[in-house]
Amino acid sequence: MKKFMLMVFSIAPIWMVHAQGLLTAKEAVEIALENNFEIKLSQNDLKIAVENVTYGNAGMLPTVTGNFTQSNSVQNSKQTQASGEQRSLKNAKNNSLSVGASIGWTVFDGFGMFARYDQLKELQKQGEFELKRTVLAKVSDVISTYYTIVEQQNLLLAIDSSINISKERLKTAENRFTIGKASKLEVLNVQVNLNEDESNRLRQTDVVKNLKITLNSLMARELSLEFDVESEVEYDDTLVFEDLLSKAKEFNPDIQLIAINRRLADLEIKRIKANRYPVVRVNTGYNISESESSLGFVSSSNARGLNYGVTASINIFDGFNQRRNERNAKTLLESADLMMEQQDLIIKTGISTAFQTYQTNLSLARLERNNADIARQNLSITLEKYKIGSISAVEFRDAQENFINAISRFNSSRLQAKLSELQLKEIIGNIDL
Repeated sequence: MKKFMLMVFSIAPIWMVHAQGLLTAKEAVEIALENNFEIKLSQNDLKIAVENVTYGNAGMLPTVTGNFTQSNSVQNSKQTQASGEQRSLKNAKNNSLSVGASIGWTVFDGFGMFARYDQLKELQKQGEFELKRTVLAKVSDVISTYYTIVEQQNLLLAIDSSINISKERLKTAENRFTIGKASKLEVLNVQVNLNEDESNRLRQTDVVKNLKITLNSLMARELSLEFDVESEVEYDDTLVFEDLLSKAKEFNPDIQLIAINRRLADLEIKRIKANRYPVVRVNTGYNISESESSLGFVSSSNARGLNYGVTASINIFDGFNQRRNERNAKTLLESADLMMEQQDLIIKTGISTAFQTYQTNLSLARLERNNADIARQNLSITLEKYKIGSISAVEFRDAQENFINAISRFNSSRLQAKLSELQLKEIIGNIDL
């Protein structure tokens, strides 16, 4: 019986140590980072943003255009020339051919092209932080789901322990009934308790399986794939409030994204103001043209050569739209400044409340650990008393349920401590394993 009790009350399940297909939290995160669809979509968005950062997309490079035109006609023509002579020709053919290439280059547009190029670089940074935010969210989901499985798996093991104890109680009750020291009612009550434990195990098994399906989904792999998890929920109890605030300003992706939006708004003002300046464009090209006419002063002609020139244009009046656009851009810049202040307050509030919850959960974890130890000792003593018949089956069942409840609260407190830690690290934008 002592060996049995040691097996039942051991917190670390031995089968987990020798489990096949053990999936660690780090491995789960690595698989999710490689397979998760939302992360892949964010990576593709970033690829597009990177591809867009070019001088040509900003309008800094010249454009080269090739052209080819050929036209043919067959007409019945009649001409009266200045001298009064009339000429006519049926099925007169007219052919023309033009081939060439032209180059156009905007050499000045009020520095708007430089503002556009800087905007493209900021959009690339925006894509990087959007990807980071997506990764943080998915990593957080994976870790929280993983350790929820650990908690529920440990609760399942506690229920298994309770089933083993109930089976021992049933044997003891049947033996006592056989020798006349217990009534049939006691045997039936113990059997009902065993059935209740078996029912709880089925429900708890369903919870664990569904959580594993959820984790497989987050890792974007076969949903029915079986795996084992670690036996303990490890949490960091060394977080410091001031360090969290400092790191949030440096790593939080939401703060970084708002800062980028602020720079984009500033660059938009520069781009709009560029419309007040003239646009200067140089043009050149080389063309070859040929034409033939069956009726006319010139029966055929050929020309080839270089053409070049400069065009300049300036907006003189556009219905006050320029002034309106500049005012709107300045308002957007003011809004970006307000959003930065607002986000800073949101982050501070989030860290403050999450840290308070974190400290509370750390205290609860320590308290529930002591309660679980007490409940374990109480069940051991109660079992010995039940064997010698000094307490009733009802009293023993109370001790048994207290043990299961204490283990459940202990597992839950460790999970909540881990989730609080995870929430804080997600807020600051730096989740480590």
